Amino acid sequence: MPREIITLQVGQCGNQIGMEFWKQLCLEHGISKDGILEDFATQGGDRKDVFFYQADDQHYIPRALLIDLEPRVINGIQNSEYRNLYNHENIFVSDHGGGAGNNWASGYHQGKGVEEDIMDMIDREADGSDSLEGFVLCHSIAGGTGSGMGSYLLETLNDRYSKKLVQTYSVFPNQMETSDVVVQPYNSLLTLKRLTLNADCVVVLDNTALNRIAVERLHLSNPTFAQTNSLVSTVMSASTTTLRYPGYMNNDLVGLLASLIPTPRCHFLMTGYTPLTVERQANVIRKTTVLDVMRRLLQTKNIMVSSYARTKEASQAKYISILNIIQGEVDPTQVHESLQRIRERKLVNFIEWGPASIQVALSRKSPYVQTAHRVSGLMLASHTSIRHLFSKCLSQYEKLRKKQAFLDNYRKFPMFADNDLSEFDESRDIIESLVDEYKACESPDYIKWGMEDPDQILTGEGNASGTADPSLAV
Repeated sequence: MPREIITLQVGQCGNQIGMEFWKQLCLEHGISKDGILEDFATQGGDRKDVFFYQADDQHYIPRALLIDLEPRVINGIQNSEYRNLYNHENIFVSDHGGGAGNNWASGYHQGKGVEEDIMDMIDREADGSDSLEGFVLCHSIAGGTGSGMGSYLLETLNDRYSKKLVQTYSVFPNQMETSDVVVQPYNSLLTLKRLTLNADCVVVLDNTALNRIAVERLHLSNPTFAQTNSLVSTVMSASTTTLRYPGYMNNDLVGLLASLIPTPRCHFLMTGYTPLTVERQANVIRKTTVLDVMRRLLQTKNIMVSSYARTKEASQAKYISILNIIQGEVDPTQVHESLQRIRERKLVNFIEWGPASIQVALSRKSPYVQTAHRVSGLMLASHTSIRHLFSKCLSQYEKLRKKQAFLDNYRKFPMFADNDLSEFDESRDIIESLVDEYKACESPDYIKWGMEDPDQILTGEGNASGTADPSLAV
């Protein structure tokens, strides 16, 4: 029984990384650009119906919705060689085609206006699946459509499909170079609130780190979007291999995420991948072993989130959980040996309040894609240093807010009408409490942390003195 997943691609960035993801999936399952199964794709054993469904004429069609408020990227997809792959009823471009102007409030407001059309599409896809498992949202958090409309969709999905999982692949802006979007800190903060409250799992794709990896590891002097997007699609396809090539474990999304996310708020995951290659690049082929792959995954230079931490803070940061998805010809005994070696050398610093070990899922590689390496690995990890990424967003927000800069564009929309900026303040409080929670995860007595809560921000169980009510004592 397949557990289907519906992909929502929102905004320019979401549609670009979504397009790369579907290209990769078609290659791995032996599906042609028109959605027809290739003649050589005869080895069964893969589950195509998690992400695709078959039309009456045996075409494979992605369970994907392409949503944007301006037509440029979607037109590009419709004129590309993959134009016959998608279901054209699942493409939504707003009538006026003016976009959201990099304004979160505009994206959110327009999302509200077209809610019915989009929910119709989502309901149709959901009704067409046997046992829907959840949704995957691809978007960026800095622009207008991906952040604003993405936020609105997250809230609506949470209302309408409260029992279904919502996972997001969220692209965080590049902090190293000046952005062409001046209101990026506002957009990021408002979106982060929704990602904290309304998503079950957020895979953080940090453009700063992706660029760094492309420059340092792949030796591309000036990486293009297509090249960084190919890194993203590699991560997205690798993180879904256990769903598409089912084994005896982690063969649905719940199983994959349940082991990674111990407490509901701390659901932001970092990723790492090795060995990295970009197409058309004759990279140095080296011998890959399980130990080599697992050791490399723990090196910060391979991790696709830059945590901006100073060394003192970085040394205190701990892993909350790690899942390594190893693809290729792997003998389970090698995995045990590698885990033992990593434990002996103390290469990983885990939290003290929970069961701490590296979980490993073994997955087959696609027989139709020739790779130069025998073994490759993806790490999905929850790590406390991700709070520095949120702190950076907060500090950038404070700088703009102090000057009351660029707020007029937001006041034009109903949510911020009459100079009501409480949404900003509420978002800031939520992200601050998220940063605090990740910091608390580093201490051994995190389990009691929600109890001692004088302001009752996190639970209604604290009392004014800041100590836990003795009747609630565990």
